[in-house]
Amino acid sequence: MASTTSGDALPSGGRIFTSFPDIFFIPEFVFGGLVWILVASAKVDPANPLGWVMFVSIFCFVMTTLWFFIFLCGGNQSSIWPALDAGYHFVAVVFFLSASVDLAYVTYGIGQGVKLAQVLALLPAELLKIYRLYISAVVMSYVATLLYFLHAIFSAIRWKRS
Repeated sequence: MASTTSGDALPSGGRIFTSFPDIFFIPEFVFGGLVWILVASAKVDPANPLGWVMFVSIFCFVMTTLWFFIFLCGGNQSSIWPALDAGYHFVAVVFFLSASVDLAYVTYGIGQGVKLAQVLALLPAELLKIYRLYISAVVMSYVATLLYFLHAIFSAIRWKRS
């Protein structure tokens, strides 16, 4: 993958599609958006931990979109942007990790209810559907966390080099 070898610390324009770690923007969109879609398509109950998951997924999706367009338009050429890039992605990692743990805990609790309902042969189809959606959301959430983590680490390395 191409690196930014000119005087610019951060790529702008179409170079963000070929530079590392900015190539992670697209997968962050995809997996972060999938968390949002999967949790929103199921019943958001209990509201407290799943509300946090929804907040994190929407916040990171919107901020990553904003960040992406700032990079695409070349508004990131000031000397402070490498530090802001590393800082934002670190915050996104902490947010997504906490949301992933909350979502996994809720999914585990629903799974215990599914097991009990299977033993009693009282499993409603809607509960099984929600359980499967949450399992998918947990996987996507941890993948998004990993992508944001890799982006944060390599952004911090780029910041220290600039």
